[in-house]
Amino acid sequence: MQPLTNRVKEVDRKPMTLGEKIYLPAVLKGMSITFKHMFKKRPTINYPEETRPFSPVFRGLHVLNRDEEGRERCTACGLCAVACPAEAITMEGAERKAGEENLYREEKYAAKYEINMLRCIFCGLCEEACPKDAIYLSETFAPASYARKGFIYGKDDLLIPDPKTQPEEFAKARGERL
Repeated sequence: MQPLTNRVKEVDRKPMTLGEKIYLPAVLKGMSITFKHMFKKRPTINYPEETRPFSPVFRGLHVLNRDEEGRERCTACGLCAVACPAEAITMEGAERKAGEENLYREEKYAAKYEINMLRCIFCGLCEEACPKDAIYLSETFAPASYARKGFIYGKDDLLIPDPKTQPEEFAKARGERL
């Protein structure tokens, strides 16, 4: 076996082409790209202080809607749960009792309404399936949580504030789209 130095000498070396010898244009092209990006507007934003405008098709957290008199719109028909491809919605219906006419719009209402946000794919099919416009996807991001139970939203978490008693919170929860 020959020493390594002898083998290197035996390798056929090809001479460099003129384009390889003159590498300055490639370096200048790379530097021009770098300088172009240095003076562009940064795509990142400082989130808590600044907010990005929402796209018209943005789908955020679910909201259970109320009518103008503050009554719940959901009639527990179950169409949203059936339309959900991820099976993230569970509900139980109940009959309205005498004296609860100011709480529920129809005779039947959702006694239990839960959405598992870990399963939800934010497709909006529940919103389209609802005949009473009782559920819609708002312009609110899903908050972070450290426990799985924090991502299962119940009826109390989803229900929009009462427009009669809390008009400011109602307008804020409704957003600009509706």
